[in-house]
Amino acid sequence: MTELIFELSQKGRKGYSLPECKIEKKYDKNIKNFIDDEKVELPEVSEQDLMRHYIKLSNLNFHVDKGMYPLGSCTMKYNPKINEDIARYKGFADVHPYSGDYDIQGILELLFDFENDLKTLTGMDKFTFQPAAGAHGELTGIKIFRKYFDNKGEKRNKIIVPDSAHGTNPATASMGGFKVITISSNEKGCVDIDSLKEAMDENVAGLYLTNPNTLGLFEEDILKIADIVHSNGGLLYYDGANLNATMGISRPGDMGFDIVHLNLHKTFSAPHGGGGPGSGPIGVKKHLVEYLPVPVVDKEDDFYKLNYDLKNSIGKIHGFFGNIGVVIKAYVYTKINGLKGLKRVSEMACLNANYLKEQLKNDYFLKFRKRCKHEFVLSGKNQKEETGVKTLDIAKRMLDYGVHSPTVYFPLIVEEALMIEPTETESKETLDNFVGVMKKIAKESIENPEKLKYAPHTTPVKRLDEAKAMRKPNLTYKK
Repeated sequence: MTELIFELSQKGRKGYSLPECKIEKKYDKNIKNFIDDEKVELPEVSEQDLMRHYIKLSNLNFHVDKGMYPLGSCTMKYNPKINEDIARYKGFADVHPYSGDYDIQGILELLFDFENDLKTLTGMDKFTFQPAAGAHGELTGIKIFRKYFDNKGEKRNKIIVPDSAHGTNPATASMGGFKVITISSNEKGCVDIDSLKEAMDENVAGLYLTNPNTLGLFEEDILKIADIVHSNGGLLYYDGANLNATMGISRPGDMGFDIVHLNLHKTFSAPHGGGGPGSGPIGVKKHLVEYLPVPVVDKEDDFYKLNYDLKNSIGKIHGFFGNIGVVIKAYVYTKINGLKGLKRVSEMACLNANYLKEQLKNDYFLKFRKRCKHEFVLSGKNQKEETGVKTLDIAKRMLDYGVHSPTVYFPLIVEEALMIEPTETESKETLDNFVGVMKKIAKESIENPEKLKYAPHTTPVKRLDEAKAMRKPNLTYKK
């Protein structure tokens, strides 16, 4: 059992030493009424007890430096510490956001150079770093969709989204004032071409698509898909959450996409989780450059400058340059790897995923048995039907073995889904340990299903009522 810091309190103990205050206690008359003189009940602990308490708590947390995060669609790779060191350089960390162009040539050069790298990787023509995350990039994209068609005098009001899409795709389209048209996947787990053709008409603004998709499968008909959308006057939006599978191998711009967002906090190794921090830059083809948020970074001779003069800009969608700390970390990662290294990253991510898939395909249900990219989707369907053990039970039992669970119950088109993405940074030993745990649990689901249904058994907090924990959290300490 882990005590609260209040429970360690012993009267008279303290973990600080302050010089005597010789200043008379006076309050400005304008703020006196706002001062609370009532004594605050703080824990009384020594410095040593304080340090040991929080070290103990930190060891209870799971983090990417402690173990593998096999979260599908999240790309929770190891974060090289050199990224953190360089992001903390005074020339970056101490820049005032209102500095003039002459005073921030270094950071503007970094943004300009990184933009060129991303253009090479994606085949796009211009980028903005303002969006704070992937979904924010989607919002930027849908605003560009809207203004683009408004300027053409076309009142298109529909966005097509596959049934395997990330939940943010239809949510973003709806926020942008569009009606979402969902199309089904075919028996191969990819976009059904006939469904797409049927959904296309003069009111469709475009298609939101992830490639490879959320099943970890590459859309082999992508050129045909792009032709169907473009021939009807629509735009093609690329959700870049799964770019870790394709760097240096294929480019969205070559597939026919008009807009792409990237997740620097996923693909390019900046730490994330728990809602942030993130960065979701978007890139566009030439015909959409004038709609980007301002400012963008341009170069004249050897001088870098912020350009606010874009004819049809949708305006600002974030303060200043976006989440610049995340951008710098991603820039460092890109420069250290280079284009050849980033290609190797994607190749190893795909190799690791296929290795796990082949090791586990007979222990769990695998709906799509073809070669995957950087992730794949197993299912606890067989366990549920045979012994009543659900995917949630499997995920909870993994905690007893010190292994973080994969993404569960997504994508929705796979019943009892277990979405697994090992990334390229995990060793074969780590992957084999994961396989061993998954196989043990599959065996336990037959021999002792009740043990899984009440897991976890070894964690400080046992299974919660998750709905109640989310809606009615109790965060207040009471004696």
